[in-house]
Amino acid sequence: MPRAARLLPDVGFLHVISRGNNHRKLFFHPCDYKVYYRLLLKLKYEEAIRIFHYCFMPNHVHFLVGITDKSDLSNFMKRANLKYFYHYRKKFTYVGHLWQGRFKSKLVDDDEYFIQCGKYIELNPVRANMVNKPEDYPYSSYRYYSSGFRDKLVDEDFFYLGLGDNCLSRQIVYREMTAGEIVSNKLLDLTNALL
Repeated sequence: MPRAARLLPDVGFLHVISRGNNHRKLFFHPCDYKVYYRLLLKLKYEEAIRIFHYCFMPNHVHFLVGITDKSDLSNFMKRANLKYFYHYRKKFTYVGHLWQGRFKSKLVDDDEYFIQCGKYIELNPVRANMVNKPEDYPYSSYRYYSSGFRDKLVDEDFFYLGLGDNCLSRQIVYREMTAGEIVSNKLLDLTNALL
């Protein structure tokens, strides 16, 4: 039986996730992350995709993307993941499915969700106890927003521009917003552990 067609809006914002099959690790070395990054950088222009926030975890990837009627998100993800699979297969002499089916996506349909989704994506390494601070994780868009780190993959989040009058003030506010999220998540984890 054929798969049902994926329903995507013509214009909008989506939280996109793609996972390694059976939680398989996708990235082993910094060069693996760089290969995937370069693939996305090339394909985002070809498929007219805007990437506002991203995080490459060892066994899955997250994006907050913007699409228009000229975008082809399905083709973007298919091409990126397939090209990365070819890299992976050659490097590790791997046979089988690398990615767990098609990518998952959720419509981001209001401003608050957009803001929270960006923070959620960039705080993944902290929640996974891989780093204590999001700026210590090199494979996400966090350092672009918090420190002005150059990142060609990022299309600037329009809410970010409203955080201050200049780059430095926006970076300070962004770091404070994210630090508050880290503290509240840790308190929630402590509370849950006590229950």
